[in-house]
Amino acid sequence: MNFLQNNNHKSDRKAAETPIRMKIILGVIFILFAMLIGQLAYLQLIYGSRFHSEVQKTDDTVVTSAVPRGIMYDDKGRVLVGNKANNAITYTKGSSVTSKQIYNISTALSQYITISNETPTDLQLAAYYLGNSRNYAKEYAKLPKSQKYDSDGNELSNSTVYSTLEKQVIKEKKHYTTRQKTAALIFNKISGAYSLSTIYIKNQNLTDKEVALVGEHLSDLPGVGIGTDWERTYPNGSSIKTIIGSVSSEKAGLPSENLQYYLAQGYSRNDRVGTSYLEKEYEALLKGTKTESKLTTKSNGTVTQTKTVYKGQAGASLILTLDSKYQAKVQKKLKSVYSSALSAGAAHYSSGAFAIAMDPNTGAIKAVAGLDHNVKTNKVTDDALGVINQSFVMGSVVKGAQVAGGLINKVITPSSNTLPDTPIYLPGTPVKKSVYPVGTFSSLDAETALEVSSNIYMMQLTLRWLNAKYTPKTYIHMPTDAFDILRRNFAMFGLGQKTGIDLPGEISGIEGKTHNSSGQLLSGSVLDESYGNYDAYTPIQLAQYISTIANGGYRMQPYLVQSVGQTNSSGTKVSINYSKTPNVQFRIPWTSSELNVIKTGMYRVVHGTNAWGTAHTLKDVKPSISGKTGTAQTFYYDASASKKKNSSSDPIELINATFVGFAPSSKPKLAVVVVFPGLDPNLEGTYTLQVAKEMVEDYFKLNKYAEN
Repeated sequence: MNFLQNNNHKSDRKAAETPIRMKIILGVIFILFAMLIGQLAYLQLIYGSRFHSEVQKTDDTVVTSAVPRGIMYDDKGRVLVGNKANNAITYTKGSSVTSKQIYNISTALSQYITISNETPTDLQLAAYYLGNSRNYAKEYAKLPKSQKYDSDGNELSNSTVYSTLEKQVIKEKKHYTTRQKTAALIFNKISGAYSLSTIYIKNQNLTDKEVALVGEHLSDLPGVGIGTDWERTYPNGSSIKTIIGSVSSEKAGLPSENLQYYLAQGYSRNDRVGTSYLEKEYEALLKGTKTESKLTTKSNGTVTQTKTVYKGQAGASLILTLDSKYQAKVQKKLKSVYSSALSAGAAHYSSGAFAIAMDPNTGAIKAVAGLDHNVKTNKVTDDALGVINQSFVMGSVVKGAQVAGGLINKVITPSSNTLPDTPIYLPGTPVKKSVYPVGTFSSLDAETALEVSSNIYMMQLTLRWLNAKYTPKTYIHMPTDAFDILRRNFAMFGLGQKTGIDLPGEISGIEGKTHNSSGQLLSGSVLDESYGNYDAYTPIQLAQYISTIANGGYRMQPYLVQSVGQTNSSGTKVSINYSKTPNVQFRIPWTSSELNVIKTGMYRVVHGTNAWGTAHTLKDVKPSISGKTGTAQTFYYDASASKKKNSSSDPIELINATFVGFAPSSKPKLAVVVVFPGLDPNLEGTYTLQVAKEMVEDYFKLNKYAEN
């Protein structure tokens, strides 16, 4: 009994101790809760307003947008390239816009505008459809487990699943309304935009009704705005684009090959830039200074306000050397004459035709035209840039430079320049002679040699110039630098050299090989070089060459932009900031009497009385023309035909027909070049002379010149 009583006393003591422990634990918990509540109250009362402002905090970011590109005028002030302002619906993307928000904006905006000049792809339609979270969930539920989880039971990446869903939606071939197709296009544009960048949702064919509807609902369309876009216009014809060049579209944006360069210059990826010729060469001036706007965004990335802080400045205006009226006439005449050559069968294998008019005293290009002929399809298209990026063997037109070399190097003199008109006979090759029959002339002076276009004279001059050892039909020996000697002389006139014209893509021409596989000098080709039947030159090089003769010996750099300025806001006046100073690249070291030999010969090419004169049909042109014709042997080779059975792969022999000239003969103010490559030698005609005649007459009619 006592034993039981003792145990009961111990139990009572334990029972008494338990509530004390609980009280301590509860007390600690109470104190901690009290401290937590006190801390929360403190933060709410003391820092509540600060936290509220943090939640509502906004950030200001400066963004830029493009301004109109600079205008291009001709030398009479006519607009060659302008800008047309178009209303546009824009969108400025926030810093953290979700796919759901993009879907909602796209769907809402599609109620007010339509985009009919674009067709969404299946992928774009699927992306828009999945932008709706309910559609996404519905399509996701259709996926089998194997397309949601890998073999280990881990969820596949979001991108993998999304790609699968896109394919699934496309495969289902869902029907989309016109509005949904517009929404899909908008969804694609916004999704592809960079954060805090402004893009054009619709910038073509935007109606007044669409502008009004969007304007009424801007408060419901976060990021959407109404702005202005610009597109290039060509009031005097789009054919001028082959010289002026093109501008990339907003969709194409920056060219991928120069992406890093443009980004380093402060461009945005969707900026439009000049991609060719003048638009590209003068991009830095034409692009202008972008508009700067301050975007105010909430902490969740939503744009709340856009404010212009700098209006920007339109691109600089370029005043070109071209006369648009004269340019149109030259283009029209070149096309007309080339068309007649095609109709006559003379140009069946021809690659095109080219014409240039240049002020010989300054280098200013007054007109430039070119045609490209597709031999397979017979289609003819504009290709004015062929004058700088295509080269041809030009023939006898370069003989003026060859005679000049003989005079400057004292091989011949103005008073003693008669050479025997004896053909050149080399072992194992056909006789090298002129077009006229052997024996027509026993000897020729330099002026007559130019008039009748004697190949023999140029070869005899070369033999003496190079101190060549020659025995007819047996032996010829020339110095190893024979080609270098002749090419240095031609280079003084710009032949075989880049002229430096202010257009990208100019080539220097093509030099023929100098030695055979055994290392022996191609001496026969040296003789061909002397009368223009070996190396290939560009048409612009011919223009520089003939201008050098016309102006007395100054090799002028050709150019198309004569001044740069800024057009006022009304478009009525251009303030000039820079004017081009004509650039002399080289001075030919001849005497006036030596120059007179060449000019006299070129005058007689047109006005001489010798029956073998080559351009007498131009003698009645006013003002008078001096010039030089040329023909050179060339070939057409159809590589595709050689692969076909039972077809001949032999090259077809053709000629390049050329003319260079200047007018008036006494005090030249215009130099002209006409090149018709690849004509049938049996149907050569006078195509180059027909074009040259109109070029001279039209220019001086437009410029009201009367020759004294």
